[in-house]
Amino acid sequence: MQNLSFTDMLGLIEDRSAALRAAAAKAGLEARVPGCPDWSVADLLAHVGEVQIFWTAVVGAGEAEGPPDSGAVGDTEPHGDLMAWSADATDRLVLELRNAGPDRLCWTWWESTGAPTNSGAVARHQVQEAAVHAFDAQQAAGAAEPLPDAVAADGVGEFLTVELPTNGPWPYPPGAVVLETGAGGSWVLDLDVPAVRILRGDEHGDAKPVATVTADPSDMVLAFYRRDTIGKLQIEGAADLVPQLLNWPNLD
Repeated sequence: MQNLSFTDMLGLIEDRSAALRAAAAKAGLEARVPGCPDWSVADLLAHVGEVQIFWTAVVGAGEAEGPPDSGAVGDTEPHGDLMAWSADATDRLVLELRNAGPDRLCWTWWESTGAPTNSGAVARHQVQEAAVHAFDAQQAAGAAEPLPDAVAADGVGEFLTVELPTNGPWPYPPGAVVLETGAGGSWVLDLDVPAVRILRGDEHGDAKPVATVTADPSDMVLAFYRRDTIGKLQIEGAADLVPQLLNWPNLD
């Protein structure tokens, strides 16, 4: 279930990218990033800018069987003032998305999931990209804040229906987990081979949950992306299943 309008998403990409830059300025470009230990704040800004330039080219290319080549993407290396370069990358992405509207078909890396593969889906994912990395920069500055309510509420479903299903067969013993995340929804994850089933909380089917996780939507999204949470995840039931779930996805 998607909670954000396309207009909302464009505004949030701008807002969270600006929050990233504000926190980066406070932390200093040489500060280390706890959520990405190999990176400095400058590396974090460069990464987000490169991602935004790449998806600008993806949306601009329209329907395609694969990602754009390097020539179509253009120069993704930071140059000049890093903050200004970052702001320009955000502006370019938002402008391309706005011109495309929400329904332009385009390549995505999640096409195997059955989730939409269009400019609206790209915008939705880029909200989460900018928001989680803004949190990273805030952590580096010693002033981490929860994800904004609207971002976090939509982020639970976005992760479960876009990111999680791309990871292939469940590699551990089967089980089922209930996620209770308030505004982020109630979900049941039926963890079995050959495929993980993602169900809404009122659609348990034949899944027999053995663990329940209750969390604020922001904490749940941050846990999905293996960041420190502001609050705590309340876990009941099978002790091993939830850590296995959180550590399973390939987030590269």
